[in-house]
Amino acid sequence: MSRQIHIGKLTLGGGAPVRVQSMTNTDTMDTRATVEQALRMVEAGCELVRITAPDVKAAENLGRIKEELLKRGCDVPLVADIHFNPKAAEVAATLVEKVRVNPGNYTDRNTGKLEFTEQEYNDELKRIGERMASLIDICKRHHTAMRIGTNHGSLSERIMSRYGNTPEGMAQSALEFAQVCEAQDYHDLVFSMKASNVKVMVDSTRLFVQKMHALGMDYPIHLGVTEAGDGMQGRLKSAAGIGALLLDGIGDTIRVSLTEDPEAEMPIAYDILQAVGARITQTEYIACPSCGRTQYDIQRALKEIKAKTKHLVGVKIGVMGCIVNGPGEMADADYGYVGSGAGKITLYKGKEVVKRDIDQKDAVDELVRFIEADRHNQ
Repeated sequence: MSRQIHIGKLTLGGGAPVRVQSMTNTDTMDTRATVEQALRMVEAGCELVRITAPDVKAAENLGRIKEELLKRGCDVPLVADIHFNPKAAEVAATLVEKVRVNPGNYTDRNTGKLEFTEQEYNDELKRIGERMASLIDICKRHHTAMRIGTNHGSLSERIMSRYGNTPEGMAQSALEFAQVCEAQDYHDLVFSMKASNVKVMVDSTRLFVQKMHALGMDYPIHLGVTEAGDGMQGRLKSAAGIGALLLDGIGDTIRVSLTEDPEAEMPIAYDILQAVGARITQTEYIACPSCGRTQYDIQRALKEIKAKTKHLVGVKIGVMGCIVNGPGEMADADYGYVGSGAGKITLYKGKEVVKRDIDQKDAVDELVRFIEADRHNQ
């Protein structure tokens, strides 16, 4: 388990729920458009809103955006996304709850140099600590958190010279920044290893966590497959990468990166969390694909059951074609709806039969009545 940090009033890591975040795609200088989009994101379930701050003017406008959100009754924590501009990071850190910096392009100097001697490598590390000192001091004074976000494809020349564009390089880049922050007694940190390649994202994150733990660190981890695309491809890539790591027990906050309106990302994020059991926010259904043994319209039944039970958050309902596999394969369901003959249904509570051989036309309503009565009596 990671340590717990605070991002404004929001807790992250240390047993807190896995948090869902996203990023606006409006012009940061367009206060109204950014506020309106942020409100839509929060309405969809977003718990951290990230906004780009490419320069000092944009960083300063984060304060106005924050003020307008508060006027609208929204106190969602804001994250400033910084790449090349240390001054913008310092301004933003006084105004919002978290800043995100990319080690590959934040302080490392990219001059076309391809080889570094050991002395040159270490000298650059020392300079990074010196250039980070001001931001770290501001973050400490303002209780501002920081995400060290390494991206595949934007590693510094210094890292590339030693490790190449590899998961090892990504992990090492983030670890160096972690050590810089720890040397200055700053620990409100989150780390991420982002890539558009799912395997690279998973491998680099696992490697970073392994190396971090070996050094006695336990910082929260942000998960996401960057530039995943849109539609089904974007959703599947995100689910594969984020889900694999959540099942490893890795991950404290997630972002599904889709080339769509940001509010479209939140339902997918919660679906992923539900699927791996990391955060239960919906009714869950176990349903077999059916086969020749199924003697009722299971597809229609599943749709009806979903429509009438979707409000039962945390309840697990099995909808099975027949008794051959039904009672066994839905063993961890709270309630079951199982075909037991031509147009006939048997209802279960756990593994116990509640009522046998109900006509299909009545069975869905019988199931719903039983569940509601049973939950009322608990």
